[in-house]
Amino acid sequence: MGITTSIDNYTTDQIEVSKQAKAMGHPARVAIMKLLSEKSLTCNAIVESMPLAQSTVSQHLKELKAVHLIDAMEVRPKIIYSLNKKNYQKFKNILEEIF
Repeated sequence: MGITTSIDNYTTDQIEVSKQAKAMGHPARVAIMKLLSEKSLTCNAIVESMPLAQSTVSQHLKELKAVHLIDAMEVRPKIIYSLNKKNYQKFKNILEEIF
């Protein structure tokens, strides 16, 4: 059997956790996840806690939201970001099974 690169041969969980692990591959995103594990925050509050520009933090939030590790709730005029506890726990459990 030859080497395959198709993701069709992997489970949905395996594909999901690989995307989440890739998103968590940046130290700023790890730091953001740590902040959000403590409480929900606006982008500005996250910016105040990190040595990054607002646009950079927004991009990191976008990446984490895309893989469903965080949620965004619009409370005009702000957006409140929070940890998606269900998906985070699933991600954590799968990693624990592997390691």
